[in-house]
Amino acid sequence: MVKVNLGGCSSFVKDADYKVYVGKALEALDVLESGSGAGNDFLGWKHLPSETPESLIEECEAVRDSWKAKGIDLVVVIGIGGSYLGARCAIEALSHNFAKQLSGKKDAPEVVFAGNNLSEEYLAELMDLVQERNVATVVISKSGTTTEPAVAFRIIKEYIEKTYSDASERIVAITDARKGALKTLSTQEGYKAFVVPDNVGGRYSVLTPVGLLPIALAGFDIRKMLAGAKEMEEACSVRSEENPAVKYAAMRNLLYSQMDKKIEILVAYNPKLQYLGEWWKQLFGESEGKDLKGIFPASVNFTTDLHSMGQFIQEGERIMFETVVGVEKSNRSVTIGSDPQNLDQLNYLAGQSVEHCNAMAQLGTKLAHIDGGVPQLEISIENLSEFNLGGIFQFFEYACGISAYVLGINPFNQPGVEAYKKNMFALLEKPGYEEQTKAIKARL
Repeated sequence: MVKVNLGGCSSFVKDADYKVYVGKALEALDVLESGSGAGNDFLGWKHLPSETPESLIEECEAVRDSWKAKGIDLVVVIGIGGSYLGARCAIEALSHNFAKQLSGKKDAPEVVFAGNNLSEEYLAELMDLVQERNVATVVISKSGTTTEPAVAFRIIKEYIEKTYSDASERIVAITDARKGALKTLSTQEGYKAFVVPDNVGGRYSVLTPVGLLPIALAGFDIRKMLAGAKEMEEACSVRSEENPAVKYAAMRNLLYSQMDKKIEILVAYNPKLQYLGEWWKQLFGESEGKDLKGIFPASVNFTTDLHSMGQFIQEGERIMFETVVGVEKSNRSVTIGSDPQNLDQLNYLAGQSVEHCNAMAQLGTKLAHIDGGVPQLEISIENLSEFNLGGIFQFFEYACGISAYVLGINPFNQPGVEAYKKNMFALLEKPGYEEQTKAIKARL
């Protein structure tokens, strides 16, 4: 269960004001649940945890087992934005920090990502790795023509086709059910294909095959992930002031609207949650950043970033608040020993766990930042597991929908994303963009 603690905001806001925003959040929840708001044709994510069929899970596991039988030890997941961030978040959170360096037989293939940039060096170095491994790929794109993943897929596809006689069995497409270049290609070539539901936008798609298949291929239990998400689906759909998504959405909108807090910093004290920050930034950035409104989403990892960003957060301009994602129990334990010389002056910590030190750093930072004028919300899960990650995905998606409706924003479109693409296509002289090419070159 995801828990929300708003105690770190109590010295900044009045109870009466918070209750007003709880009312706004409950009204927004009503809009979300009734499907009467803007973007209501993209609400399929709400019931993915409870409505995902067993047959889909079995299909994901069948690909996993088939590729394991082929001895595949490297899977390249190709996608950008919501087509890779959720999977990467889950895989990095659940994996051993040093899995790549540890010797011994691996139970699951290594999953790497491509198509999320246009760096020539990145792709060249990826191919260095691909050529040394037994490789397969998952390509994720509704259209099949998004530039970054399309470029990466063309390169990876060509290599697989030249190298393996069973190339079509080493490529899985996750795409539109009926149309698009990737759908056409997968039909022509006989690729195994999964569907991106029409009513689920990319940044809300982690619990569709977009996220579930890569997570299963990496060796993790997607049934447990869906179970954790289902628990939060039920908790976040209840019309109650104790609904965790309502509490979070109400407080962040109060801080934004009445205290001029324009930046929200997602804070983790576990480096495995770095990509939770990246996934969360896309979710809230694309959902709320429009119509000249929105809270700017940023992320840090403490205690590491206390030695870089800590100074600004403590004493910089007071335009921010923090949302700390806490993990109550570590999955591993390391105890600090005693040293006869005690030159590092750490013997006072002898017998303590490292996680105890981390917890005290978290508490000390909370007090310091609140004293420095930075409100703090806390989101907590019991430990890093498939169950709890599924819960936090569903929690933030619900909270994002509610929060954007409070703000008066459509949470499910992203019209501004197209601006850079039009300029890029014109500069690349893509067919059909001749007039735009002339205009933009004249500007330059």
